[in-house]
Amino acid sequence: MIELLGILLLVQGGGGLINRLLGSTNPSWFVQLHVLPPGMHVVASALMVAAGVGLLFAERSRKQRRRSE
Repeated sequence: MIELLGILLLVQGGGGLINRLLGSTNPSWFVQLHVLPPGMHVVASALMVAAGVGLLFAERSRKQRRRSE
């Protein structure tokens, strides 16, 4: 379940970031682009990518520790 949340954050954040950096005005299906004011889109997307990557690495290291015990 944590992996699914990490992937979801990574996809939503990465897609929203690419959407804004390429200059699109259409919010598409990226949640943060619908909910937040335009000035926060890039920052929120970058934070979502970082949170997703952090969750995925934390879950991977937790699983590796459990295997080595």
